[in-house]
Amino acid sequence: MFLEKVKAAGLAHVSYVIGDGNEAAVIDPRRDVDVYLDIARKQGARITRVFETHRNEDYAIGSLNLQRIAGADIFHGAGGVDFAYGEEVKEGATCELGDVKLEVLSTPGHTDESISVAFYDKSFSGDTALGVFTGDAMFVGDVGRTDFFPDRAEEVAGLLYDSLFGKLIPLGDQTLIYPAHGAGSVCGSNMADRDFSTIGYERQHSMPLQHTDRRDFIKLKVSEQHFYSPWFKRMEEWNKMGAPPMDRLPEPRALNATELSKARDGNITILDTRSVEAFAAAHIPGSYNIPLSMISAFAGWFLPYDQPIGLVVKDPAEVEEAVRHLIWIGYDDVVAFLADGIEAWQTAGHEYGTIEPVHVRDLVDDIKRKGTVILDVRSPEEFAEGHLEGAINLYVGHVDQKIDEIPRDGSITTFCGSGRRAGVAASILKQRGFERVRNCLGSMSACESVGCSVVTEGE
Repeated sequence: MFLEKVKAAGLAHVSYVIGDGNEAAVIDPRRDVDVYLDIARKQGARITRVFETHRNEDYAIGSLNLQRIAGADIFHGAGGVDFAYGEEVKEGATCELGDVKLEVLSTPGHTDESISVAFYDKSFSGDTALGVFTGDAMFVGDVGRTDFFPDRAEEVAGLLYDSLFGKLIPLGDQTLIYPAHGAGSVCGSNMADRDFSTIGYERQHSMPLQHTDRRDFIKLKVSEQHFYSPWFKRMEEWNKMGAPPMDRLPEPRALNATELSKARDGNITILDTRSVEAFAAAHIPGSYNIPLSMISAFAGWFLPYDQPIGLVVKDPAEVEEAVRHLIWIGYDDVVAFLADGIEAWQTAGHEYGTIEPVHVRDLVDDIKRKGTVILDVRSPEEFAEGHLEGAINLYVGHVDQKIDEIPRDGSITTFCGSGRRAGVAASILKQRGFERVRNCLGSMSACESVGCSVVTEGE
């Protein structure tokens, strides 16, 4: 028996390959399926089945690619979604891969068609579950969000309760859990920063699972607030119809500075994947800054889907990784990258933009003099736990949508937990014509280190 996790960094998505002998199954594959084929090949196995735990909202599924390349059968849960591909599979359905037995559990709540897949070692544990692929029903430290059906809020929260306490927990404390997402995912708020746990550990320590009374659990879930990202609708439709298969990754062309400048004057969107510090020092005017590891979490908030993308990277070796992050959330039209980096842009004599960095101590002085507007782009929950006096809270994902609510007079200083999300927000402000934009590098982390005064909710 073998089981391997495949993590999509930035997206915080986790998929799995499980098998025995010459057969394997993949759970919730992403679009660049070469990684699963490589794992199976090394194990001497063929991928014969793909299980989708639900119609994912935050990334494009790669099932059709695996079917086209490996001939795998695709299975997803029944109810709620009229899938244009694959086969519905219901509660209790089983299949075997050598000594691995897979059993489908219907676990609605996050979505109506959500399933979990328990697995057993027939040669060793018999009918005792060894592990379970929980999809978005149960995470490490949290459980799935239930806010996708606001007109059925209490109903779907109750369905998740029944799935957790009636289907997953009865598998036994020994059961290892393998969720579809980890810490940092938009699919949960309080996931632990580790990727291993058991039913028993979660039953004892996961906060939502301490609400064992059904009414209390429903009240908890209905009171939660989550961000609904713009690209969710696109991913939901793609994953209903089947995300377009890909023969290979897009291969952006290397353009010199003059060529990229001409493309920018057309309809190309420039995405700079360097660090916020590097972007602040010099960048192509009108470009967006999303550091490489943050692309799949934030690009869908404001990058247009109807324009080709040109990249600015620290090193050409990072182009392929940037492309992978983009295709995970449906940006397939990645056409170019700047050859020789930002230095080539500068030496060609093109104008470049800058963003002024500000130390947190200087920012505190500015607050006293009312010399700047502080735009805190953390979540409302983070903001409530502690923020600088007078700061305006607007989540980074909403900056472009609510740009008209941001004062244009005077200086604006972006602020977050470390300066990275603030850097993304600062690039949006510059792209939208704001002149005096600064980024507080280090932001709240630096504030905590130097001991500056913060305000908490209610003060």
